[in-house]
Amino acid sequence: MEFAGIRLKNNLFVAPMAGVTDRPFRQLCKQMGAGLAVSEMVTSNAQLYASTKTRRRTNFVGESGPISVQIAGADPLMMAEAARLNVDNGAQIIDINMGCPAKKVCNVAAGSALMRDELLVARILESVVQAVPNIPVTLKCRTGWDHQHRNVERIARIAEASGIRLLAVHGRTRADQYMGEAEYETIAQVKAVVAIPVIANGDIDSPLKARMVLEQTGADGLMIGRAAQGRPWLFREIAHYLACGELLPAPTVEEAHAIARGHLVDIHEFYGAEAGVRIARKHLAWYARGLSGAAVFREMVNQLVDQAAQLNAVDDFFAQMAKRSSRLQYVFPDLSRQKALAA
Repeated sequence: MEFAGIRLKNNLFVAPMAGVTDRPFRQLCKQMGAGLAVSEMVTSNAQLYASTKTRRRTNFVGESGPISVQIAGADPLMMAEAARLNVDNGAQIIDINMGCPAKKVCNVAAGSALMRDELLVARILESVVQAVPNIPVTLKCRTGWDHQHRNVERIARIAEASGIRLLAVHGRTRADQYMGEAEYETIAQVKAVVAIPVIANGDIDSPLKARMVLEQTGADGLMIGRAAQGRPWLFREIAHYLACGELLPAPTVEEAHAIARGHLVDIHEFYGAEAGVRIARKHLAWYARGLSGAAVFREMVNQLVDQAAQLNAVDDFFAQMAKRSSRLQYVFPDLSRQKALAA
């Protein structure tokens, strides 16, 4: 896929997720087949740029490009300055957050709350685009504030007129949070009214679902978030299926073990001993999710406070799985995969 002069290896994007898409996770997803990974949301408040959280979120050392940084805020001048600062720090793409439904973000009129003020949206987009004229600016948004105020088509037109080069749409309103089913028909309507690339986001959790979403929306690409937590190989599976029409088998236990262990080591190195152990817990729970013994493993891992103990726990967990099968066997397997293989 290509947009704004940037060539990607495919049209699969890693959705920006606060507390998840840090440098270790982004790099892993790219290695597993993602074409682009967007950073965690970075505040536009310059007073917070010296904080440990923001410094980690803007750490791209050793990361393969292109580097896409998502900024969040509600003030056009602050957003413009944030864009310039991040470009100076190595960002090759600036993404604007108008999709986050979190209360602490919406309460300061940022994230998806911005969609309630279309005039402010235009001012922010124009300010950021003008601030970094040589860098493509992208936008991620939802379908609207709630079901009575779906205005994503108007937002899309504003974005295109403001110079936004690519638009990612999560097929839910802010009020939906992450509940219910994604509105692919709304994404299709957005695709029909703008010429810039449109990326579909929401509930894409298997190769067959990926193809169905592309067919229903006419979107130029797909953005995948929660489904890749603990399953970074999902990008490889989707890319292969879209290219060849063939479903890959589940990873071997040996490969999944190596991926999870390598990710764990990267987390420990990136965050340090104390924070690394704490942050790794959720990722380890995601790797075990749906596998036999996951509940016991999760409870045990949440009590560990030592890096070596976490590594040993991962080794033991996958060693037990290897005794049962050479490949991952999910207790609740993907039904779409089962149906396709049986057809």
